[in-house]
Amino acid sequence: MAYFERLSESMFRATEHVGGAWNIAEQHIAPSFGLLVHCIETDRDIRRSDGPVVGRVSFDILGTVPVGVVETTVEVLRGGRTIELVQATLRHDGRTIVIARAWLMQTRDTAALAGSPLPAIPGPGEMPSWDPTTVWQGGYIASAEVRRLDLGPGRASYWVRTAQPLLGGEAVSKLASAATLFDIANGMAVRVDPTEVAYPNLDLTVHLFDEPRTEWLGFDTSVSFGRNGIGLTHTILHDERGPVGSVSQILTVRP
Repeated sequence: MAYFERLSESMFRATEHVGGAWNIAEQHIAPSFGLLVHCIETDRDIRRSDGPVVGRVSFDILGTVPVGVVETTVEVLRGGRTIELVQATLRHDGRTIVIARAWLMQTRDTAALAGSPLPAIPGPGEMPSWDPTTVWQGGYIASAEVRRLDLGPGRASYWVRTAQPLLGGEAVSKLASAATLFDIANGMAVRVDPTEVAYPNLDLTVHLFDEPRTEWLGFDTSVSFGRNGIGLTHTILHDERGPVGSVSQILTVRP
């Protein structure tokens, strides 16, 4: 069973596999991020044939959402031949839950310039398996296969993949599939016991200098808590070829 089932052009039903880590009656927001990326790419492909790619996508989380039916809309905020700003919105029962904004960027051949000083992490075959359900509840976490190196409180490198498709009976891109995993970062480098301190994220911003293309998605994650109830989860993203971008999430830390 997929994370979502399509009901119409804009309506989708969440399945049991999206059950949340903080509350199993609510959706883990990660699959919704993948759904919104898929909607952005679908809208792009209807409007144009030159296939600009997502260089940055940000998600603002306006509230929680029960496991049920959601509706999506997409609009172009700034059109352009080489760069576009597109917004996708996720709603439940008329209430806005997530607003995603993506910069679509025209590609060009820079293979001769490609490279990054960001360090690689050990591959998925070099890390031990780890069961995230020992820390977190919910159908979404249970759907993830994780291999992880625990590097201390709030610090971990790990690889994640899932056998669960984003949408039942519908092909999605490598990026949309990867986007269903981005938000898992806040729970894989555990700084404190989540039964004692809550630290949900209010947003997630991804910058990509290359598109993730492999089955495993790698994370090199650090979690920091400030002295004023605000935290940050920051990740360098990898696929099996090397680093591809970054993910940042602002946290509300609630002892």
